[in-house]
Amino acid sequence: MDLIDQLRYFTPLDVIAVIYLIAAWMVLGYIIETPPKSRISTSVLVAQYRRGWMVQMTTRKPRIFDATILSTLREGTSFLASACLIAIGGGMAAISNAERLSDVASELALDTPRVIWEVKILLALFFVTNAFLRFIWSNRLFGYCGVVMASTSNDEADPQALPRARKAGELNITAARAFNAGLRGIYFALGALGWLFGPGGLLVATTLTIVILLRREFWSSSRQILMREDA
Repeated sequence: MDLIDQLRYFTPLDVIAVIYLIAAWMVLGYIIETPPKSRISTSVLVAQYRRGWMVQMTTRKPRIFDATILSTLREGTSFLASACLIAIGGGMAAISNAERLSDVASELALDTPRVIWEVKILLALFFVTNAFLRFIWSNRLFGYCGVVMASTSNDEADPQALPRARKAGELNITAARAFNAGLRGIYFALGALGWLFGPGGLLVATTLTIVILLRREFWSSSRQILMREDA
């Protein structure tokens, strides 16, 4: 059986499910990063606090506290990037041993060629790889933020102090945006694994991923806390 014949095992519902997954990933990312003013996302709310952090940083002596927080943020990106790299390696190993999955499918009376399993695993690896690249970029941007923070004077009379602090804040926000995109990539990678159970499994897993992300960004308790007015 050649490759074309094997790919015919994919049904129109498979194509619809994959399009639904990718469209949800792209549209949801846009909605979260550029939400309507009537319903701001948690990510955007935290961005406002990041700007405030950099302004407060200009008068803090010493800046050990700020350096510690930034170091913690960079460690988080490094950890998740390493985890994604391990997942990519595991996924490639699964593809190289896709015959075992085919054997399991045969035992379950599912006549599914090896290439079908490989394509389904590759879809999940696409999201994991995207997440890995996002985390790497986020780590680098947090490093840029640290450099700008270090160049910002503690002297309030310095005319460059506040502009540089604001610049550091924008770099911090950009790094956080890449980090959040990486996290969404992991969510959708897990959702993509639902395809192993067929197109119906992918549709259900994608919908569940959308619901979880929307709730955490727009209807979570943490968002309610951030929305409260400071006393």
